[in-house]
Amino acid sequence: MNELFTPWADKINTSEYPRPQMVRESYQPLDGKWQYLIRQGDLTFIPDENTQFDGEILVPFSPESSLSGVGRTLLPDEVLVYRTTFSRKEDKARAILHFGAVDYECRVYVNGYLAGMHTGGYTPFECDLSQFIEDENTLCVCVVDPTDTRPISRGKQKTEHGGIWYTPTSGIWQSVWIEYVPKTYIRFVYFTPDIDKKSVKINLYTNAGKKPFSATVDGKTYNSEGDELTIQIDDVKLWSPEIPYLYDIELKSGEDSVKSYFAMRKFSVGTREDGKPCFMLNNSPYFMTGLLDQGYWSDGLYTAPSDEALQYDIKLAKECGFNTLRKHIKVEPLRWYYHCDRLGMIVWQDFINGGGKYNPLAILILPNLGIRVKDSHYGFYARKDKLGRDLYYKEMDEIIATLYNTPSLGLWTVFNEGWGQFDSKNVTDYLKVRDKTRIIDSTSGWSDQGGKIKSIHKYFVPFKMPKREKRPVSLSEYGGYSMKEEGHSFSDKIFGYAKFNDAKSLNDAIKKLWTKEIIPARKQGLCAAIYTQLSDVQEEVNGIVTYDRKVVKVDKDLMKSLNEKLCGK
Repeated sequence: MNELFTPWADKINTSEYPRPQMVRESYQPLDGKWQYLIRQGDLTFIPDENTQFDGEILVPFSPESSLSGVGRTLLPDEVLVYRTTFSRKEDKARAILHFGAVDYECRVYVNGYLAGMHTGGYTPFECDLSQFIEDENTLCVCVVDPTDTRPISRGKQKTEHGGIWYTPTSGIWQSVWIEYVPKTYIRFVYFTPDIDKKSVKINLYTNAGKKPFSATVDGKTYNSEGDELTIQIDDVKLWSPEIPYLYDIELKSGEDSVKSYFAMRKFSVGTREDGKPCFMLNNSPYFMTGLLDQGYWSDGLYTAPSDEALQYDIKLAKECGFNTLRKHIKVEPLRWYYHCDRLGMIVWQDFINGGGKYNPLAILILPNLGIRVKDSHYGFYARKDKLGRDLYYKEMDEIIATLYNTPSLGLWTVFNEGWGQFDSKNVTDYLKVRDKTRIIDSTSGWSDQGGKIKSIHKYFVPFKMPKREKRPVSLSEYGGYSMKEEGHSFSDKIFGYAKFNDAKSLNDAIKKLWTKEIIPARKQGLCAAIYTQLSDVQEEVNGIVTYDRKVVKVDKDLMKSLNEKLCGK
């Protein structure tokens, strides 16, 4: 395999505030070089002062990545142990240790004491260090990651990568930091905008439950009478990809305060002037043209080498005329969503697939023959394990809570192509109760169970609008045109849905695809189209940019022109 580095590999920077939706003045970053060891074992392994470590690892890059300095895959029967030291910076009542994400199961020790545990590789968690912290401290994190050897949520990771399945990412892969807060502090804030009522509802929770609070917006302060506050905004400035207006807000409860932001926008399903169903933004029909975005980096795997790199992908998509990114089977660091919010990029967010070993009949063959099997047949969809199904609900709750305040997030994808699919109607109903502000795609691709959207994936053969379909029709994956760029490819093996040898033939084919199939389908009622994909990933070379982000394979002016025609501009 070729070792590829992005343009940011020699200027790694993960020091920006990790949580722009909830900013405090108190912030102590812990990213940097830690000690590590990998041994056969499990989470019963507890490091002590006599433990010998293997070397240094650069946090927050996983050991499998080049940028970590390790370059070793954590096997399912091994334990990964980290150790670092830190000094206490402030003398407030509580010290809260934050992890952006650790894959998959971990235990956190501070000065030899168990400070916290977490299961799930894609969501943040925190540990209260107040009873353990001293002036000088030792922090250890122990991690195990079964990847695809247990029916857990794992995304596109596979112990034996290839094709559309990629190298695993284990351990700490998002930022680690400490915040010093008062005894009672703000833990969660939720903003629910209502453009029809010209208001935003704010729900605030402290570590002691619901408490009164104040909110300052546009220089005016509002006080809650109870634990909820609704603010009227008469001169509403709406958010859209074209004008991504954000409202800054400061919240105070007791001795604690945080800075955040929200936006006034509405995603919904409605009808066009011709009576055809469509997606709506701010009560107007809005065609969403986007890219499938895996969020992988040639040198950092799950972790972008810098904040500038995170922004690069979003800006490239906008330069090519796309207004949507479908974040595919991965939850990004919160800074990525912040950049989508401020730059103006609609996000479709996938939940994370899991289950056992997938059956080709379920995920490929029968759906493409038009044969539908009910997803209550758990064995057929590799979902026999009840614990795995229960964990899916738990992680869904955590993902919703993490991303609820993201203005740009317009659509949830519950299941993709039958991968570990189960009880999709019940799962969708569960999601609707927890978030009424977004569109929901229950079963993206196939294994349609009669959800509210007809979600289609189409490769190899021409796309045609389905006849007599009364639901909104979304082409949630298509294209996948591949071209290997010599010197910028991960492997001699390549995967794609249609292969081209040079940029001219690739761009000509894309132009033909848009003009002959996608633009006419939009006139016939197509609501959205997501092209595969933003970047190459390992053997997959169907990105509009190479895996190392050094060569843009498409003509950006052509792409912008095609997307403008597709959106009717």
